[in-house]
Amino acid sequence: MARDEDPTRDSAPDLQILGDQITLQPRSYVESRRHDDQEPLMHNMARFRSEPLQFLREVSLYVSGTGWRAYDNFIGQPIFYSGFSEQMKNAVVSAPLLQKRISQLADRRLEIEEKEGWFKKDDKDFVTKKAQRRAIIESGIQEVAEKMTNDMICKFESKTFIRGAYYLVTQLLTRAYHQGIHVSSEEVLRLRKVAEVAAAKKQSIIFLPSHRSHVDYVSMQLICYRLGLALPVVVAGDNLNFPIVGSFLQHAGAMWIRRSFGNDLLYTTLVQAYIDTLLQGGYNFECFIEGGRSRTGKLLSPKFGILSFILDSLLSGRVEDAIICPVSTQYDKVIETEGYVTELLGVPKKKENLADFLSGGSSVLSLRLGRVDVRFHEPWSLRGYIDEQLTKITKSPGNLNLDVRTPENATIKQKLLRTMGYKVLSDINNVSVVMPTALIGTVLLTLRGRGVGKSELMRRIEWLIARVGAKGGRVAHFGNAPLSDVVERGLEVLGKDLVGLVQGLAEPTYYAVDRFQLSFYRNMTIHLFISEALVSASIYTRVKLGGGPAHQEISHDALRDQVLFLSSLFRGEFIFPGEGLVVNLEKTLVGLENDRVLDLKRDEQGKILRVGLADEERAAGRENYDFYCFLIWPFIESAWLAAVSLMGLTPPLGHQDDGIWIEVSKSHNTAQLLGKTLYHQGDLSYFEAVNKETLKNSFQRFEEEGIVYVMKSRDPKVPPRLRLASEWMPTRDPDKSGALQPSGRLWNFIERIASSRREGKNRRDGATVSTRVIRLADELGAKLFEEAAKPESKADAQLSDEEAAKLKWAVKAERRRRKLEGRAHL
Repeated sequence: MARDEDPTRDSAPDLQILGDQITLQPRSYVESRRHDDQEPLMHNMARFRSEPLQFLREVSLYVSGTGWRAYDNFIGQPIFYSGFSEQMKNAVVSAPLLQKRISQLADRRLEIEEKEGWFKKDDKDFVTKKAQRRAIIESGIQEVAEKMTNDMICKFESKTFIRGAYYLVTQLLTRAYHQGIHVSSEEVLRLRKVAEVAAAKKQSIIFLPSHRSHVDYVSMQLICYRLGLALPVVVAGDNLNFPIVGSFLQHAGAMWIRRSFGNDLLYTTLVQAYIDTLLQGGYNFECFIEGGRSRTGKLLSPKFGILSFILDSLLSGRVEDAIICPVSTQYDKVIETEGYVTELLGVPKKKENLADFLSGGSSVLSLRLGRVDVRFHEPWSLRGYIDEQLTKITKSPGNLNLDVRTPENATIKQKLLRTMGYKVLSDINNVSVVMPTALIGTVLLTLRGRGVGKSELMRRIEWLIARVGAKGGRVAHFGNAPLSDVVERGLEVLGKDLVGLVQGLAEPTYYAVDRFQLSFYRNMTIHLFISEALVSASIYTRVKLGGGPAHQEISHDALRDQVLFLSSLFRGEFIFPGEGLVVNLEKTLVGLENDRVLDLKRDEQGKILRVGLADEERAAGRENYDFYCFLIWPFIESAWLAAVSLMGLTPPLGHQDDGIWIEVSKSHNTAQLLGKTLYHQGDLSYFEAVNKETLKNSFQRFEEEGIVYVMKSRDPKVPPRLRLASEWMPTRDPDKSGALQPSGRLWNFIERIASSRREGKNRRDGATVSTRVIRLADELGAKLFEEAAKPESKADAQLSDEEAAKLKWAVKAERRRRKLEGRAHL
């Protein structure tokens, strides 16, 4: 690759953190390939079996705290001292917000007891008894709050512990990720300067990382420890709080929260009080913007739970300001991907336990997974961001009192949360680094044919690197290393279970062994090309028809409408550029024209009239155009599959008036079963389309658009249920035993998705869907209704009068909201 084409040429040096050593590596340096015994960085921490004396010496250095290991002069508020946990617990339980809630709950209980006749107002000692009872209730609630607080808060108690923990975790992590953790020297220096200012002002830095692996929070703690920053308190689900490991993590920075708060007002207020206390004290904080780990490789939609607590701390005035720092964590290979695949294929997730942790950890130690790459976006003031957004949202932000609960304030808070969540995701994408494994996975899954020769693989990777740079992205592991080394190294990390090699041919030929798992790495690059992918898939509505170049052109208006439709369909799936559809579409078209992928025909005023493939692209075998289509086609197939499965939610003959609702989880499982069947029968091109996460996202969009209604019961034992909206309900043919008819609003919706779907070799979309596929969807749906209609299930499958009234109100409110939003809808 020519030097002036190297997208990393202007980037700052990387820092490689591997055990005790920090190494400066210019411009994403890759060490030259050497034998293991010539790579001292990989063995810089002694092992007991081979070097027992050196091992014991290193352990003593950490325990005694020699040099930087002492962790005495870090930047931030004091932590790791005896009594820290007790001090924090006292601050939380005495918080005015929590004490007010305890008082309110005591009042509610007293009202109930008074109605039940525990007290009589005509008793002469009524006031005294009530006051005594109130004191008992408050004391009981206080005890519960103290117990909850003690279980929740992180316990930064001992520097000896954290020194030993750092040594232990570094030993484990660098055996699996043998090339260590890489960060940008420029970003680290900037972060330290921000941390110094924040510490002086007693302000917290709130780290908001992407979340692909349990290693995410481990790597963040190691970076902060090694670079002298105060460790953040990390929000963690209590599913990880199992014996031994839970206590270890809690003393290393974890705060445990429930996966669901339900209607527990005390617990909700307790979490708010703890977050208030941390931010008021200037303690660093960390939570994952996506909620759970991404099983698909790309960023998930933001979850607003913890963000809403943080925002409330500032909007209420209880906290003056905090610093937001979005963080991207990328991997050569993610440890958990094999487990993710089984979950996405419908196997229930196993509950975490110590036995699995130990057995899984021991197997990981022998792996060689490359490196972890952590990038920090430029931190920004949350107070400054709130003020800026309030100025846009309302004409007189100074007169707002957002601490008061009103419908108008709730709407404003929701807008702030949404814009903040997507800004953080955009910031994460902007600093993300594309790893070699992601480049290889992307190329292998965007080529036609069974496999690819090594020279062609390297040529396409080189093209992809240039495209990543042109889109403002960053690539890793380039600079001094030859491309062949980069490819070879990435292939070694992926391993033969993901990428196979056919020997004995004219040249070595690689092929995707596990396309489903490899799609995890392809999805790490899709955010850079989502605009090009949507445009290409929209043009495909004409290209798939065949004929000459003129016949495959599409009008600008038709292209815009299809891009708008697909953008709305995938609103919850991808992070789109913020310029708006019109601006982004024009920019994308011009970019593809300059790359000679598309040919744009304009009128005399320069307005684009028609769009088609460029002659150069046709001469090259459509390889670049196909690349963009291959990126988005699996997601289009998944949305199509989810929509087809909705046909099965049409009540069978004899059940139309039963008012039966189907469990959401069962409808998802049925959609996945339908997809697996269609794939093996040749009606589905991509097995990735049965991905449970993508199917769930499609159902979520259908709910948002009013295609299906979802009812969630107050009773936690009753699972969420759904029903197809009446205006989207297909009709049945009474002359054919109630067969579903391929017509109506839902059918037209399915057909529109299918127009951008990849054409199969042995099928034609319309005819196939209207016969075998719809019949199969109907048969599976009939089983759902049959099961729901059983006496033992029917009570839960039908709505109560209260739920029916709630649904009626929710439907009207949702329609008003969509109308006011003025956004594109399906």
